[in-house]
Amino acid sequence: MQGCIDSIESMGLVDGPGIRTVIFLSGCKLRCKYCHNPEMWVKGKDNYSVDELVKKILRFKPYYGNKGGVTFSGGEPLMQPDFLLEVCKRLKQEGIHIAIDTAGVGTGHYEELLSYVDLIILDIKHVTREGYINLTGHEIDDSLNFIKTANRMKKPYWIRQVVVPGVTDSETYLKYLKQFLKQLPNIQKIDFIPYHKLGSEKYDRMGLENPYRDKPAMDPDRCKELYEYFMKLE
Repeated sequence: MQGCIDSIESMGLVDGPGIRTVIFLSGCKLRCKYCHNPEMWVKGKDNYSVDELVKKILRFKPYYGNKGGVTFSGGEPLMQPDFLLEVCKRLKQEGIHIAIDTAGVGTGHYEELLSYVDLIILDIKHVTREGYINLTGHEIDDSLNFIKTANRMKKPYWIRQVVVPGVTDSETYLKYLKQFLKQLPNIQKIDFIPYHKLGSEKYDRMGLENPYRDKPAMDPDRCKELYEYFMKLE
């Protein structure tokens, strides 16, 4: 069995606890208007076998210590569930902490895979139906179904919300977000990420329309203020 890996970050420090190897898997159903990795939308040719990827990851195991491990990101890692499952089985035999960075939009039937996952880093796109489909081009139902499964399995979450000017930066939206997150019973951390323009040149290089070409970047100080406001909400 083989999978399509776009890139590997050997010493990640922000995608989960401790020092981590971050594996970026290609393929994604969503077309988020703020996406800075459009090159990962389409799954390319398979370039790693399960054995090859596991051996590469195990070379970094001495750096993980008690807190570190592996994070599968993308793209959307749930778009390659069979390959990911086999890799996770092997890593769990080695006692490695496993996280997935996901929007919860894959191919379904997540129970077996999640049984090997220690942490879900959940990317919140938008919390209303209209806002979600406008931002991603996809209905919110797949993500909601994933959340139901993860909740039933009592998986812990880190939450990530990209704060986009005029889209997810209003007090009204943040109130909706607070209510939405109440359905997730095991949240360990919430991060607000200011929208940035770092991936803009990729759209030109790939000949893609950039829907946020004229959208200004989010001011980090304002993003911090919104986070503080959000954390005070009941």
